[in-house]
Amino acid sequence: MPHWQDPPPRPATWQRCDAGILPLWWDRLCSQTSQQSAALFAAGLFTEDRRRPIAQWYNPAVDSALLVAPESSPEWPVQRFGIFYAPPGGGFTQVHSAPHEWHPREPRTSPTELEAFRAAVAEAERFLQVEMYFV
Repeated sequence: MPHWQDPPPRPATWQRCDAGILPLWWDRLCSQTSQQSAALFAAGLFTEDRRRPIAQWYNPAVDSALLVAPESSPEWPVQRFGIFYAPPGGGFTQVHSAPHEWHPREPRTSPTELEAFRAAVAEAERFLQVEMYFV
């Protein structure tokens, strides 16, 4: 991609933190649904911090976060990365975007898991750029 098409850098207030899923996700999801429903959401993503890769950003100034993570059950024939947003002040939503999916049974066929992940991360970073105009 030519340099002039590179996306602008992420706002400095967003910190990348991919080590583990933030407890904020569980708290926000439980505040909107029951614990039982929260445990089942996105194939148990927020109860079992086991699925990788993930990309996560946190904005401590406004207590908001953005997450890219697998959202489908591991046994499904098509896997998909979801983009999840915890806006300032509370709440939880899934960002509707292009499908960032791959077929695990065809690991060398494009889009691969890595290609799908990179596309989801790029879209999440574009979302952060837009989100900064509203915070």
